[in-house]
Amino acid sequence: MNHEIEQNEQQTVAEKPHKRRVRYKGTHPTKFSEKYKELNPEKYADTIQKVIRKGSTPAGMHISIMVQEILDFLQIQPGQKGLDATLGYGGHSAKMLEQLHGEGHLYALDVDPIEIVKTKERLHQKGYGEDILTVIQTNFANIDEVAREYGPFDFMMADLGVSSMQIDNPERGFSYKVDGPLDLRLNPQKGVSAAQRLTELTKEELEGMLIENSDEPYAREITRVIFSHMRKGQNIETTKDLYHCIEEALQFLPANEQKEAIKKSSQRTFQALRIDVNSEFEVLEAFLEKLPEVLAPNGRVAILTFHSGEDRLVKKAFKRFKKEGLFSEIASDVIRPSARECNENPRARSTKMRWAIRAE
Repeated sequence: MNHEIEQNEQQTVAEKPHKRRVRYKGTHPTKFSEKYKELNPEKYADTIQKVIRKGSTPAGMHISIMVQEILDFLQIQPGQKGLDATLGYGGHSAKMLEQLHGEGHLYALDVDPIEIVKTKERLHQKGYGEDILTVIQTNFANIDEVAREYGPFDFMMADLGVSSMQIDNPERGFSYKVDGPLDLRLNPQKGVSAAQRLTELTKEELEGMLIENSDEPYAREITRVIFSHMRKGQNIETTKDLYHCIEEALQFLPANEQKEAIKKSSQRTFQALRIDVNSEFEVLEAFLEKLPEVLAPNGRVAILTFHSGEDRLVKKAFKRFKKEGLFSEIASDVIRPSARECNENPRARSTKMRWAIRAE
């Protein structure tokens, strides 16, 4: 009997076809899954550098923005305690850890359950273990809870942009450029997807959301087409479904203007939906409201924003805290990335940095 079972198991193994790793097709792979070299930066460092030199972001990676400007402002000293409110790929955290020279501690937060595991392992491989780095999966709106246990903090930073790893992975649904499920959640284990959210909104709510979250000039036309499709039972389930609705909505524009207009409206529409699905403005407001109480006296905080709505909220909060005497100094104006950085990393172009110092 045992002999028969063993024979059957061997036969099953023999019949199971060997699955080869997905390889590059040609010299310029377009599918995320085919970019296996870019997805293994430790193993294929030369390939990664070639992609970066071309002004692109390698698949599965995120190039940190304004690193030097942030370090110059934070003035991190060995022995201090810091907080990276938005861990992401870990680029900013790695540089801040370098400044500690093995003394002190960095706490890092991220809401994304998929990327946080990879980043924690990546930083541990660089030598940053539990003795100097604590990674916590939570929304940065909960900094008061984190501070009660680990604070107050001498230095802090928050990068409010979506990481390239999320944008480039079609399974996350953040980009109109590749087809995938219309999800857009930073934490896909919580809340509802963008596809489901569209079925919950009224026509007036969707139009208002496109205007409020991204200043979309063709909000009415895009909303009209989306609801026309849904009334016919054609729900917007994928990124391409939404993109085609935007294409259809802008057909009235002159032919020579359509391509650029569709691109810009797609970027704004996806941004507006992402902000809504993740309650990004509400989360940012909660984070800002708690900032003064989690900073140590003379503690420093730097925040990177990527669109006008975010920047307005940060600017308003910083000015109020300065007036109330909670902040001793704030940035008089936004700090922008250098022209060189924008050329090397096009995703840096819309970045604005503001800073503040906690009063004694």
